[in-house]
Amino acid sequence: MTEKELAAIERKIIKKGNLPRHVAIIMDGNGRWARKRGLPRVAGHRAGIKAVREVVKGCGNLGIEFLTLYTFSVENWNRPVREVNALMRFLRETLRNEVDDLDRNNVRLMTIGRIEDLPPSVRREIERAQRILDDNTGLTLVLALSYGGRGEIVEAMRKIARMLKQGKLSPEEIDLDTVSQNLYTDGMPDPDLLIRTSGEMRISNFLLWQIAYSELWITDVLWPDFRRKHLYEAIMAYQGRERRFGRVPSRRKSR
Repeated sequence: MTEKELAAIERKIIKKGNLPRHVAIIMDGNGRWARKRGLPRVAGHRAGIKAVREVVKGCGNLGIEFLTLYTFSVENWNRPVREVNALMRFLRETLRNEVDDLDRNNVRLMTIGRIEDLPPSVRREIERAQRILDDNTGLTLVLALSYGGRGEIVEAMRKIARMLKQGKLSPEEIDLDTVSQNLYTDGMPDPDLLIRTSGEMRISNFLLWQIAYSELWITDVLWPDFRRKHLYEAIMAYQGRERRFGRVPSRRKSR
C-alpha cells in the first residue's frame, strides 16, 4: 500500500473520530515467521522491528496518545539462555538505533515491568533514550519489559498492604482507583484497543487489570508482517463498535 493510500485512510479515520486514546499490542509470531523461512528465532525478532516502526508512525499520524507494546514478558526469561541473551543485545541495539527517529517523530518513551531484572547495559540504554525523548509531546511509546500482569497486581497489593500497615490507608478506603494508582500504568488511560497478532486467542498475562473493557482485535498476520494497513484495519473496526461497559445498547433513532 502506497503512502498516498495510507494517508487517505488516515484522513478517513481522523474524520470519523472516536479514536482510541491507548492502543496495546501483543506482538506474536516472530518465531513462527523465522521458522517458516528456516531462520533462527532471533531473525524473527529483528524482522519485527519494521512492524514496530510502522505502528509507531501510524499511531503518531492519527494522534493516538499511548501505544504499549508487549516486548518481553517475565515468562520469556525461561527461554534458552542463548536466545534470551540475543534478545537483550537486540533490545539494546534497537533502542540505540531507533532513538533519533523517535525523537524526530516527537515520541516519548516509557517502560512498565520489572526493569530491574534487565541487564545493566539495557537499563542504561533505556535511561539514555528516555532522557533524549523526555521533552517530546506526541505519542507515548510504552515498552512492557520483564512484564507480567499477575506479578504487577501482586506488587500493587504489596504496596497497598504496606500503606495499611503504616496506617496511611484503611480497608474501607480501598477502591478501584487505589488499585489502579499502584499499578505500573498509574497515570495512563486503560487500553481502549488490544491487538494480538498471529491468530492466538489468549491474553498471555498482559495488562490483566487494565484490559477489563478493552476492545479486542485479533489477526492471523504474524508480527514481522504487520503493517500500518493492519493497524488501520483494527482501528476502523474499533470505530464501528459500541463500547457499553456493561450498560444496555443505546437506542438509535430510526430514520
